[in-house]
Amino acid sequence: MTPFRANMMDKVLNWIASHDDEPPYLLIDREVLQEKASIIGKGIKNSKVFYAVKANPDIDVLRFINSLNMGFEIASEGELAILEELKVPPHRIITSNPIKTFKFLKYAVQYGIDYFAFDSHAEVDKMAKYAPGKKVYVRLTVPNEGSEWPLSKKFGVELEEAVELLLYAKKKGLEPVGITFHVGSQCSNIYNWYTAIDKAKQVKEMAQKEGIEIKMLNIGGGYPIEYIKKVPDVETIESKIDAILQKNFPDTEIFIEPGRAVVGDAGIFVSKIIGKAKRGSENWLYIDVGVFNGLMESIGGIKYKYIVGSRGEESEWTIAGPSCDSFDVIDKGVVLPEPDVGSLILILSAGAYTISYASEFNGFSIPKTFLI
Repeated sequence: MTPFRANMMDKVLNWIASHDDEPPYLLIDREVLQEKASIIGKGIKNSKVFYAVKANPDIDVLRFINSLNMGFEIASEGELAILEELKVPPHRIITSNPIKTFKFLKYAVQYGIDYFAFDSHAEVDKMAKYAPGKKVYVRLTVPNEGSEWPLSKKFGVELEEAVELLLYAKKKGLEPVGITFHVGSQCSNIYNWYTAIDKAKQVKEMAQKEGIEIKMLNIGGGYPIEYIKKVPDVETIESKIDAILQKNFPDTEIFIEPGRAVVGDAGIFVSKIIGKAKRGSENWLYIDVGVFNGLMESIGGIKYKYIVGSRGEESEWTIAGPSCDSFDVIDKGVVLPEPDVGSLILILSAGAYTISYASEFNGFSIPKTFLI
């Protein structure tokens, strides 16, 4: 266990011992959150960091991140409403959702947000009507190989269409200023950024020939965190990215949109074991947080690390959530010492895309979040 995780674990265990809140709940370590936020962007020149609110939109988490003077990337009126409650100034907010609802677009313009992403003629027409004169940036499709949560199919366009859209945006009275892409969430393949930046460079050069200056490149998110296997650290990724950025985008403003990398490692889910069973040759372990009320990413390939307070014999377990739905299976083949029903199980690196995905399906409450 790394030193920061050992210290975090001590804080978590002390918090559990001194509070009587009933699991499941998510604990977020302020020190880890601050450490992660302080690292991201330091290795890239001319960069601005905008935390992706969707990763964890808890108001106390956002309040703490706001105290660190980090920017925010949002996609909806609900996310903007939280930032308005926190009095976040509009110049520290961008929206990279290429297809915005009418309600959100009107609210964002009214609030004073200046930067908007797009990837279609229909979105340009919509923004020309409701967000005239705003700064806009086009989204490219880029490879997502090596990412555990690919994001390349729903959004983005290829080179020629990107340039044509920038020209169309200018014609419709918007201010085309940039390019964006996303290499995929939890990306461990640094070459994805190389390819994406190269494609963006081609768009920049083609656009310049048409009289459009690219002033900003948004490299999105994708920085990975360590769940059960090693991944490149932020410093390594940024040193590689910065070298190619300085070659291809010198003197260009660089936007970064980390979400998981900011809050993921700062969170530990505290859950309770509610049942055990033998199903054929499989050992089943049932806990009070599952796919529907906090661990949705487990169905997309994210594998968590678990800790139980037991010295029993180790076995392989299938871990399932509390709902009546057979879809509610979190993981299989997890090696754990056999725990007792009623004991706690800790789920590490659970700060990102857990509570934000959670629902009250089957009547189970969304777990509370506590900053420690």
